[in-house]
Amino acid sequence: MVEVNEKIAIEHGLKSDEYKKICDLLKRTPNITELGVFSAMWNEHCSYKSSRRHLKKLHTKGDQVIQGPGENAGVVDIEDDDAIVFKIESHNHPSFIEPYQGAATGVGGIMRDVFTMGARPIANLNSIHFGSPDHEKTRNLLRGVVKGIGGYGNCIGVPTIAGQTCFDESYNGNILVNAMTLGLVNKNKIFYSKAAGINKPVIYVGSKTGRDGIHGASMASAIFDDKIEEKKPTVQVGDPFTEKLLLEACLELMAGKSIISIQDMGAAGLTSSSIEMASKGDLGIEIDLTKVPCREENMTPYEIMLSESQERMLIVLEEGKEKEAKKIFDKWNLDFAVIGKTTDSKNIELFFKNEKVAEIPIDFLAENAPMYDRKWIKSELPKENSFSKDQFKSLKLGECLNKILQDPNISDKEWIWSQYDHTVMGDTIQRPGGDAGVVRVHGTNKAVAAAVDSSATYCNAHPLTGGKQVVCESWRNMISVGAKPIAITNCLNFGNPEKERNMGEFVECVEGISEASKYLNYPVVSGNVSFYNETKDKGIKPTPSIGGIGLLANYKKMITMELKNNGNYLFVIGKTEGHLDQSVFARNILSKFEGPPPEVNLFNEKQNGLIILKLINNNLIETCHDVSLGGILTALSKMSIKGNKGINIFPINGLVNKFQYFFGEDQGRYIIEIKPKNLENVENMLKNDSIHFDKLGLVEGDKITLENDLKLSIDDIKEDYKKWLKEYMVN
Repeated sequence: MVEVNEKIAIEHGLKSDEYKKICDLLKRTPNITELGVFSAMWNEHCSYKSSRRHLKKLHTKGDQVIQGPGENAGVVDIEDDDAIVFKIESHNHPSFIEPYQGAATGVGGIMRDVFTMGARPIANLNSIHFGSPDHEKTRNLLRGVVKGIGGYGNCIGVPTIAGQTCFDESYNGNILVNAMTLGLVNKNKIFYSKAAGINKPVIYVGSKTGRDGIHGASMASAIFDDKIEEKKPTVQVGDPFTEKLLLEACLELMAGKSIISIQDMGAAGLTSSSIEMASKGDLGIEIDLTKVPCREENMTPYEIMLSESQERMLIVLEEGKEKEAKKIFDKWNLDFAVIGKTTDSKNIELFFKNEKVAEIPIDFLAENAPMYDRKWIKSELPKENSFSKDQFKSLKLGECLNKILQDPNISDKEWIWSQYDHTVMGDTIQRPGGDAGVVRVHGTNKAVAAAVDSSATYCNAHPLTGGKQVVCESWRNMISVGAKPIAITNCLNFGNPEKERNMGEFVECVEGISEASKYLNYPVVSGNVSFYNETKDKGIKPTPSIGGIGLLANYKKMITMELKNNGNYLFVIGKTEGHLDQSVFARNILSKFEGPPPEVNLFNEKQNGLIILKLINNNLIETCHDVSLGGILTALSKMSIKGNKGINIFPINGLVNKFQYFFGEDQGRYIIEIKPKNLENVENMLKNDSIHFDKLGLVEGDKITLENDLKLSIDDIKEDYKKWLKEYMVN
């Protein structure tokens, strides 16, 4: 037996004062198993000790919210008896260490969070961020992560309908892999993790426990150094085929009335699942670790409790239902073992080979876990750049557009999403590559839209504004496909919270997210915080990922972004001021990297979005696409490429020069396509609601043209747009 001391505690990721607190709480020195349990439950990944007090500021209420933060996933009502269960979660550190398994088990873990609540997964999404394309590791990390996401999701038979891929040098030492899943459930048959009742059997189901993933949760809250390769054993190994069996077995058991509570064994494995269930139910729990199915010999209590082997669940059953439940798991060829019971002790008690090996009050691990009020620095809004006429004198619109379309963060990502099965289950009606993915609710006229967005550039420039912007971007993506925005989930990726600047970025991003979600009635119902994304003292840019969902009452009203018919008009909804600071144009063309992000006007965001929905529901527009990175001309190019239609752009009027107009990244804007017969009606509705709009051009020909300033064939812009990633991954 290892003798526990302060040095051992620090090696487990605990601080000196935290170890002292543990000894004070217990009134003794913990043994190694108890120390392992404390280190798992008190690490940042499980305890949220730096973020809890700030997460309380998030807007989490709404008419359609059934379950907000605090459960395995959030749940929202989508009418009739249907509900959507959804969540996004990080698997950043494991994916950097071992990209295939890290990404694969990230997908597996988020799906378990969803079906644990009784929902059948219907769609996967992801948000993945990599270092600079010229960094030596980027290409292989990208290849491994994409294969891992596809390998797991494709095998289990859930479509990947949308996602996001970004490149930035701040991720050179810490990539981000955020996985999101949506599931469909009858709102009267939702399962929760709160244990209830005394002497209820505690059941272990799924795969056997091995030594993979031990200290995975602690590693997720660690800063990397040169010894990163040594952490590979902390990365879990996934088996999608077993997960499929586990999914079907759990849903079959859920069809009956034997489950009291159920919890996936995710971060910290058996430790967190058992303690969370007991804590929520204000109960104790007793576990005989000798009865835990193990695939490796001579596993110790410490190893069994901290293993993060995949495809495992913990269930509290009604008494007398064990045989019935075992039959189901036997049928699916999965392990089933009664390993303990609920108690009234309010302690976790662990036994091994007839000896008590640990006893800890549950409150010490949950309610009494550390919570820090870390110091933080408020970010100042950067000074605006002044752009002189001379800076634009030698520039040509076409050349600028060509360069922007080849930017790694703009260019086509088909190489990635073509490796994912996005049509399995037969309900995907909008595939990756648009504003949002859309899946039908099987057997109904309804459909659910979903997208994932982030904006590290804006958040890095001014976290408060960036936090608002990323929520608004999600809102616009729902609107653009004709869906009423319902709710969001967030994955908050930041550096070391012990640094005041990093903590300030987190606090202000959360405030921005909360402000926007409240104003737009777009509540946060689930999420995840990932801190310590840092290597050798260099952290990532603040990167909150927002996963949004929306509802189409009638999927036949769905809108896509490709141009439809020659002779139709194009309008820009929302005012263009020509904001270039922090834009793709400023970085790529002018080599300007300073300045504030574009202002977010929540009133305009809401009004512009609502009028677009109104136009869609009245069948008055053919196409819609929001204006985001790269501005108007980039958005037009994508619409043109997808529809294989040209555009005759009208001359611009006003004070904004053409480069600011076409490449500025002002917020709250959409491009819509209108049939001539609907033109008057649309104009009247926009004017009646005091909505700013510009007549942008006509759909016609096979080129994008603007008087003498621009004349590019669709084939040329398509080549620029599609070639970068394809060529990059060949090399």
